[in-house]
Amino acid sequence: MDRPRSPEIDEDVSGSELDRVTRAQLRTLESKNAEWVAKHLVMAGRLLDEDPELAFQHALAASRRGGRMAPVREAVGLTAYAAGHYGEALREFRTFRRISGSNEHLPVMADCERGLGRPDRALELTRSEDAASLDSAGKVELAIVASGARSDLQQFDAAVAALEIPQLDRNRAFSYSPRLFRAYADALDAASRADEAQQWRRQAAVAENALGVGEFAEPEILDLVGEEPEPAGRPLQDSRAPEQDHAGAGAAEQADTGEAAPSEAEPADADEAAPSAAEPADAEEAGPSDGEAAPVVDAASDEPSEDKDAPAPIEAEDKDAPSTAHTPASRDDDR
Repeated sequence: MDRPRSPEIDEDVSGSELDRVTRAQLRTLESKNAEWVAKHLVMAGRLLDEDPELAFQHALAASRRGGRMAPVREAVGLTAYAAGHYGEALREFRTFRRISGSNEHLPVMADCERGLGRPDRALELTRSEDAASLDSAGKVELAIVASGARSDLQQFDAAVAALEIPQLDRNRAFSYSPRLFRAYADALDAASRADEAQQWRRQAAVAENALGVGEFAEPEILDLVGEEPEPAGRPLQDSRAPEQDHAGAGAAEQADTGEAAPSEAEPADADEAAPSAAEPADAEEAGPSDGEAAPVVDAASDEPSEDKDAPAPIEAEDKDAPSTAHTPASRDDDR
């Protein structure tokens, strides 16, 4: 039994917090083992940013019962990388790639080579055939690692050139753009091009503002009190128009004389009813959809871009972007 060697699991963790795909893969394990592995994977994800070392221990506990599962090896690799165990992380990512056939962690593998003091090997990975299979966000991460490896080798001009990729577009903002712009600014600084570096740092802030992330992110607002009940309706006679009040008075007089009050007017036909005050807006007047956005203002000119060949929508949701856990970000600030 590995339970005595395993870290404690929070009481509120059931294992059902995992995504559907991972849960489906774990069903190939015996039920108790699957539950055990799932709980440790949840704990690894919960602690990844708060306590990477403890998260790594939870991932290792999961691997003792589910070591042949791709998501388990992936979790061990990600937590090892976050905790600075680059040799273990590289080994686990290689195993994950062999099991799953996925190259999505190639940028992190290259950064692990940098962490082990082997920038030349990192550059070999960035130039490999597998790099061509990455999505746009993955290519950005790989370029950032390549630039860092060039800086490790004191090749500062080459570090700048490594980031001059199609995704380095100051007129468009994707989820990876602020990080790419700042990496480019750092490379420019190292190459003694401080004025250009400052422009790209300002553009990174513009992109964050356009995307609503970073310091421009909207605060999460939670309702702590349930909806208030609708106010009780006022008496009918209080809400009637003046002419209605006059008609009511006439009805009272007729009641005193024994005559029947006239009936109210028939309601208007549906075709004659007034239109709703909240008519739906035309599609062209509606706000940007998830795949559209307003122009990014160039930080250098403070005017919208006029480049007709490069439209400047802000992608509100970048479907190419990887999950946060897959981003090799922890080591860039140190290099």
